Amino acid sequence: MRIESNKTLVRSTRTAYSDALLELGRENDKVVVLDADLSESTMTCKFAEKYPGKFFNMGIAEQSMMGTAAGLATCGMIPVCSTFSVFASLRSGEQIRTSVAYPRLNVKIVTTHSGLSIGTAGATHFCEEDLAIMRAIPNMTVIAPADYLETMQAVKAAVEMDGPVYIRLGRGDAPVLYADLDDYRIGRAITYREGSDVTIAATGVMLQRAVAAAEALEQQGVSCRILDIHTIKPLDKEAVEKAARETRAIITLEEHNVFGGLGSAVAETVAAMPGEKAIVKILGIPDVFGGVASAELLWDSYHMDAAGICNTALELIR
Repeated sequence: MRIESNKTLVRSTRTAYSDALLELGRENDKVVVLDADLSESTMTCKFAEKYPGKFFNMGIAEQSMMGTAAGLATCGMIPVCSTFSVFASLRSGEQIRTSVAYPRLNVKIVTTHSGLSIGTAGATHFCEEDLAIMRAIPNMTVIAPADYLETMQAVKAAVEMDGPVYIRLGRGDAPVLYADLDDYRIGRAITYREGSDVTIAATGVMLQRAVAAAEALEQQGVSCRILDIHTIKPLDKEAVEKAARETRAIITLEEHNVFGGLGSAVAETVAAMPGEKAIVKILGIPDVFGGVASAELLWDSYHMDAAGICNTALELIR
């Protein structure tokens, strides 16, 4: 693995998803793609243009899409379903649970416009609950990649593994944080940066803000470890426990409600550890419906900017 030093390069995770699908369509005849009438937004439209016989627009019928995907999986295909995160996790949550996860079928669900990324569309289109919902479903693997390359690797790895997978992507451009990720593994966190005072455990697009906060903390003499926890379930408990033993505090950072997501998973792990261990602080979307504004402004208002993360870290270690 090589860390990308030039954070000025930006590419959307949606673009990475589209590019990964094109590669998979060429390499694997079993891969088919289903979309719920949002292919321009999810960017599965490029796959549809290239492989029209392997693409199915299910219309505004997310529940039917999941049922159809389950049927395709029983026939040996590898269906990849796409829609916005809010529609997948809530509108078709029962079908995912009962038709896909319960029989442990080989269906991949890749959602876009997660968290607050849809901005001015407001609370009806935000998705602050999906990690909690998907974490609670048995047999489900849950992934939130941070940048372009990690998304490419996550989608390919999900197709290679057997069983249901939920992948959460954002909407807009994000800094390219990795130059290569040849050692990417589902279920294994990446130590993006070493540190001994405090750990920031981030997932998804929040990794970029963890990096900015760590650089600011370094200027104040605080050594900050960064864990990129791209897989929320199964959680890399070994990496979390190591951080809890070796640093004084763990701050979790996610674009998700503070209940039920990465923070809860980390806190559950640390709470079960015997002996002396780090304190855990969860940073995320408070238990409210988000307001109407850009995602960046909303993140800042919830103290998920570099200054807010730094202040939290300093309070904890002092």
